Amino acid sequence: MSNIWSAVCTVTRDCEVRYLPNGTAVLNVNVANNQGFGDKQKTLFVRVALFGKRSEGQLQNYLKKGQQVFVSGELTQSEYRGNDGTTKTSLELNANIIDLVGKRNESSPSEQQNSNVKQSPSHDVNASYDAGVPWDNDIPF
Repeated sequence: MSNIWSAVCTVTRDCEVRYLPNGTAVLNVNVANNQGFGDKQKTLFVRVALFGKRSEGQLQNYLKKGQQVFVSGELTQSEYRGNDGTTKTSLELNANIIDLVGKRNESSPSEQQNSNVKQSPSHDVNASYDAGVPWDNDIPF
């Protein structure tokens, strides 16, 4: 690949999985990425496609509207004519990586069942380090 684009984005609508005539699965998801600050902030909308076995797994159950994801792959731009006759551009990403970032917005039935399971306690700062060395709270810096 000669053109790699990577970003943390927000899913704008639930993903969908389709199959090509040759049987290859394609996961399609639309994402948005904010660029810039203040009055100069713009939102970049990108259509993402993930091909092959990775698109057939459980990832499709987690790519729901509002979920934050890390995407990376080859970015391309295409032009098309809109309904009003103007030329518009579209960004597409042929993804190599789609990773979930942050918490999931909606809970699925399997998550609701697991929410009754007691969570393990969080790591206490004053507890011993995994290697058996105690934390030193008197660090000079």
